[in-house]
Amino acid sequence: MNHTPTAEEKNAVKVLVSQETDDEVGADLLAALDGVEVIRYDPNSEQLTEQQRQAQILLPPYRSSHRPKRLFGQLSAPRMVQLLSAGADEWADTVPADVILASARGAHAGPVSEWALSAILTLYRQWPALVRFADQGIWAHRRFSADTLAGKKALVVGAGHIGTATARRLAAFDATTTLVASTARDGIHGPDELPSLLGQHDIVVITAPLTPQTEGMFDKELLAAMPDGALLVNAGRGRIVDTDALVTELQTQRLRAALDVTDPEPLPEQHPLWACPGIVISPHSARTVPGANKLCYEVAAKQVSTFLLGETPSNAVAERANSN
Repeated sequence: MNHTPTAEEKNAVKVLVSQETDDEVGADLLAALDGVEVIRYDPNSEQLTEQQRQAQILLPPYRSSHRPKRLFGQLSAPRMVQLLSAGADEWADTVPADVILASARGAHAGPVSEWALSAILTLYRQWPALVRFADQGIWAHRRFSADTLAGKKALVVGAGHIGTATARRLAAFDATTTLVASTARDGIHGPDELPSLLGQHDIVVITAPLTPQTEGMFDKELLAAMPDGALLVNAGRGRIVDTDALVTELQTQRLRAALDVTDPEPLPEQHPLWACPGIVISPHSARTVPGANKLCYEVAAKQVSTFLLGETPSNAVAERANSN
């Protein structure tokens, strides 16, 4: 017997959610919202079906969220793109200004700040050297030089959810943290103060988003302003740091680095960064821990719910890097 759609079903806002396994939790969360009809789609497909084209809200998948960018233009009347990432730079040049673009800012604070702390401790306690000694069966007592986080000064560039969570974790290890944001406010410095602040800190952690203002921010001059032996930790976006300038600093062993993001990305097999001393690199995986997809979709569901109420989502992106 054919089902005749009710008036409520006809008026439901259609939301595209990836059919991949990592996105199943998101389909359940969004389907629980009043006035929402979830439609699953394949982010690897070339064409949307007629039903999928009617969707007003698109959620790119949890993994490799750029894949359905080619499908966006097939939507007949899009109203919102809700991302699962903290940054929106991958989609900023695809979504026009009259369509809401919102991030999942806030969902990644725990996993990414934990990664930042683990990366700092990895280099301070010399774990890469210890693992290499262990691979050779060498008991390396007094053959390496470790350091302590206690008493160190850290500069966190990006005072959002991830940056403030990182500052809290550093404080637990008796490190002192200074925060820098795009705009100075009480207790937080502005970007114009970076040149003078860098020389006073042992560690610099980048958690800022990629914007026209942050792209290439850490150039040759800013890296040179960091003190000898300082550690640069990038959990933001690779293009915030001038890669060639960083390679030069690492090759001379003046600076050390921990990178979850790089420019280019993925980092090619023969890229000089791999061979630099004093560096650890993870493949843009700082957020990748069990349950991270659910955290992202919980934030996304709140953003979509706010939008459906006729209000502007708190994570709506006002300034879009490289936007048309």
